[in-house]
Amino acid sequence: MKELRIRVLVGVFVVAGVLSWAGARLWNAVGTLPRVPLAAPIVLALIAVVLLATAVSLRARLRAQRERRPEAKGVDPLMAARAVVFGQASALVAALVAGMYGGTGVFLLEFLDIPTRRDQAIYAGFSVLAGIAVIAAALFLERVCKLPEDDDDHNKGAASPA
Repeated sequence: MKELRIRVLVGVFVVAGVLSWAGARLWNAVGTLPRVPLAAPIVLALIAVVLLATAVSLRARLRAQRERRPEAKGVDPLMAARAVVFGQASALVAALVAGMYGGTGVFLLEFLDIPTRRDQAIYAGFSVLAGIAVIAAALFLERVCKLPEDDDDHNKGAASPA
C-alpha cells in the first residue's frame, strides 16, 4: 500500500479550488449561485473525529501489543489496512471538497456586504478548515498504522510488507 502524498492532496485542492472559483463566477453571471450547506463543515468535522478516534484507539492497542501487556487486544492487520484505506479515501475526498468550497468562498469574498453571501462565505471557510482536519487525521492514522522499517529492506529482492 502506498503512502498518501501531500503533493497529490495539494494538487487536488488547488485544481478543485480554481475550477470551483471559475464555476462560481460563471454561475453568478447567470444570476444564481449554489448554496454552501451548513452541514458541509459539520459532516467533515465528524469524519475527522472518527478518523482521529480510530487512530488513537489503534495507537493504544499497538502500544499495548508492543509492550506485551497481558490484557492487550491484538490488532488485526486487515482491519488496520482497511482503516488506512478509509483514511486515504477520506483525505482525497476532503481535499476535493475543501478545494471546491475554498474556491466558492474566495469568490464570495467579493460580496461580504450581502448577509446571505457572507454566511455562505463563513460556511465555506469552516468547510475548508474541517477538510484540513480530515486530512490531518488521515495522515496521523496512516502514520500510526505504518509498519516499522526492516533492516534488510535495502535488498532489491525483498518484498515490502505493505
